Amino acid sequence: MKSINIIPPPRLVRNVQTLWDDAAIAPGSLGCMPCIDRPICGGAHKSASFFDCTDYCRCDNKVTCDLVCRGKPFQFVERVREVGGLDLKNSPRAPFVEIEPLPSMAPLIEHATARQSLLNSPIVALPLYALLDMNQGTLRYLDREALSRKFGIDLNARLVISGVARDRKIERYWELPERPSLLAQLVKLDVALITPPNFSVLTDVPRTDNLHAMKRILIATVEMMQAGLPTALHVNARTERDYERWTQLIANRSEIQCLAVEFATGAGRGERLDWHVAQLTHLAKQVSHPLRLIVRGGKRALEPLRTAFAAVMMIDTHAFSKTNRRQQAYFRPDGKLVWRSQPTAPGAPLDDLLQQNVAALHSHHTVLERLHCERRGTNSPSLFHTPDRANRQAM
Repeated sequence: MKSINIIPPPRLVRNVQTLWDDAAIAPGSLGCMPCIDRPICGGAHKSASFFDCTDYCRCDNKVTCDLVCRGKPFQFVERVREVGGLDLKNSPRAPFVEIEPLPSMAPLIEHATARQSLLNSPIVALPLYALLDMNQGTLRYLDREALSRKFGIDLNARLVISGVARDRKIERYWELPERPSLLAQLVKLDVALITPPNFSVLTDVPRTDNLHAMKRILIATVEMMQAGLPTALHVNARTERDYERWTQLIANRSEIQCLAVEFATGAGRGERLDWHVAQLTHLAKQVSHPLRLIVRGGKRALEPLRTAFAAVMMIDTHAFSKTNRRQQAYFRPDGKLVWRSQPTAPGAPLDDLLQQNVAALHSHHTVLERLHCERRGTNSPSLFHTPDRANRQAM
């Protein structure tokens, strides 16, 4: 009788919190003890009952699965070779690229649809992938004038380029064959700061996929710095060991002056955000040189993070998104910023509403930063204070 190979279905975990790794409250998984990757990975510590991280494998078709997993030996070797191994320590060094002071908030502007004039803001954040022609591997806008028209921003606004996006877009960035050439074009746009792609470090995948993603983040960061771009290292992590590895790397590389984190998705959920804040705080304390931080999402993390880092800037997505939903920011008598509906006539431009919302968010974050400084008894609000554009070349 012919035998039939039955492939078990991928294991489903309905409560994602059971996959959160926390060595302080959960024992190490038994299957991690003899693993060859344990010195790098640190092992798994979670309340869900898994033997080791291979139990995270959730594919029923290994041909189409794109995870970095030993279940596909040949593909696994290729993926590990493309990043030069899973250890962070062997990545190339980057030159020191000075990061100029910036304010406490930069509004993310995704496009100029439904607007007719230019946004009056001294600084804006733009999505990295909106600037790229992924098919051609080139920039869509080769000068500031074309960029200003496309996004409806001031020609002299400082530019922060955000690499945060969905996996589909950031994976296409990694596949670009001539990234150094593309980054050289980006330098010509006079970028104040760029954050690299935040390759996903997921909870329900084999740990080798996490380690591969972190190595790609570092490689992308080094490439940007080698091109001469002021760059913030995106510290994606899901375990205490991940943070230990980032800490060791950053402490030994003084060229890394600024970090980036994203709390708009999984890392910003409930108590997990507090865990990440604690890990980032510990990281900052272990590094001898001052570190700045770029935050996207997780507004309630700003106060504790400002205590740990030399300066914190938030990339704000609310001003733009709320404007598109016809909502206006205003301050209550107690000073709290809230949103209210602000319907517009059909076809009416959104320029005034966006301008008001951006101004309100700038004011809001400036006040938050000033209150933090008063509580700490410091005089200067931030290392991110924006200098006069005419004088910044002399800094």
